[in-house]
Amino acid sequence: MLFRIVDHSLVWVLADIAERDIALIQPGQKVDVRPRAYPDRAFKGQVALIYPHLNMETRTARVRIELPNPDGLLRGDMYAEVEIAAGGNEKVLTAPESAVIDAGKRQVAIVDKGEGRFEPREVKIGRRGEGFVEIKSGVNENERVVTAANFLIDAESNLKAALRALDQGETSK
Repeated sequence: MLFRIVDHSLVWVLADIAERDIALIQPGQKVDVRPRAYPDRAFKGQVALIYPHLNMETRTARVRIELPNPDGLLRGDMYAEVEIAAGGNEKVLTAPESAVIDAGKRQVAIVDKGEGRFEPREVKIGRRGEGFVEIKSGVNENERVVTAANFLIDAESNLKAALRALDQGETSK
């Protein structure tokens, strides 16, 4: 074979999606792709395929996006920023990621009760994005949560609880 002619009017973009976000991605979803070569231009495409295996090192799934390339500007091996329209239009309660203390098996938010009083609350979290996390339960809409120094408040409350437990142990003897 002397040469092969390839049609570049439709290109594939391969994107790696974090494991926690895989459930939000479906074939057919709309995608905006901004190649580094053309940062001010968004190319519109859609998710064509979610590959069935996870990358063990990065804990990501590969997604194939099909993108029309009528001007021939997109070339193989270009880097790009990919934005997939995941999630719906429904309103959700969110808090800054810094407001949630991840204790491994549970997540806690510190609620400001006013007058210098704080209450740790176990919360159930959902989707994350752009520095925010969805709060599914544990905090109500109009409650204020601590977003800075919450580790110190949590550590102080744990210390007080431990000291109370020690005190109770001594008095029960």
